[in-house]
Amino acid sequence: MAVSLVIMAAGLGSRYGGSKQVDGIGPNGEILMEYSIHDALRAGFDKVVFIIKPEMREMMDELVGYLKEKKTAKGQPVQVAYVYQDYTSVPDFYHIPEGRTKPFGTVHALLCAESAVDGPFCVINADDYYGVDAYRTIYEELVKLPAEGKGTMVGYLLKNTASLHGTVSRGVCKVKDGKLDTIQEALKVQLYPDGHLTDLDTDTDLAPDTVVSMNFWGFMPSIFPALRTYFENFLRGLPDDAVKAECLLPLMVGEELKAGRMTVSVLHSKDLWFGMTYREDRGRVAEDLRRLHESGVYPPSLRD
Repeated sequence: MAVSLVIMAAGLGSRYGGSKQVDGIGPNGEILMEYSIHDALRAGFDKVVFIIKPEMREMMDELVGYLKEKKTAKGQPVQVAYVYQDYTSVPDFYHIPEGRTKPFGTVHALLCAESAVDGPFCVINADDYYGVDAYRTIYEELVKLPAEGKGTMVGYLLKNTASLHGTVSRGVCKVKDGKLDTIQEALKVQLYPDGHLTDLDTDTDLAPDTVVSMNFWGFMPSIFPALRTYFENFLRGLPDDAVKAECLLPLMVGEELKAGRMTVSVLHSKDLWFGMTYREDRGRVAEDLRRLHESGVYPPSLRD
């Protein structure tokens, strides 16, 4: 039974202005997901599952094909799997609206990985940097999870996850006694130069130290039936012309919490999150990564 890192990489990256998932941002052209893979493998993970669009497969083989030569922390070959997020996995009862090109969001993405997961797993965004300590922390929690009814997540402070270059979507968390109590999606969070943050959708100011989800979740395979039920109910509730609506993992988790079907422990990492929502974020991220290499957190090249 493998402990898997599941990487959601099928997003279009529309706000970024291109395929940010495969933008060579590191000092040797590394893409952000390579840092996640490197950190996960040294934390103890055995397998990497890429959720991609079918047309990305050849490109992914070129970018991360070297993984077949890598070893896990236990000295075993790294297991690698590709799964596709496309409309073939949408239930037959649903008719895809004319003009829709977007994937159906993170719940649909994770459902596409069901066949490739046989044990505890962590699911992440391809375009986020979560930090070395975060993977160690979640791995230790994952290997203790019971088969059913439990999940985990790494929480980050809102002030460290927003962008001055535009709005971001964040799962705003209420934490009680180390457990996730509620989670609500704030879809248009704007950071201002003076440091204050506002959800423009609701015109509500948010505290800088608000705990948010960055789609860094840990589950057991028992989560998949609940994911499927939630996704099918989501599709049944969509209007006929829904060309952009997405089924979001934080909202699904929130519903499971409210119904009492799941408890989720909230972990914290000493590392900072960073990511590229907008192209203007690129320079800062590249500089942060260069410093991490120079300080010895990462070797000169992740691919050697």
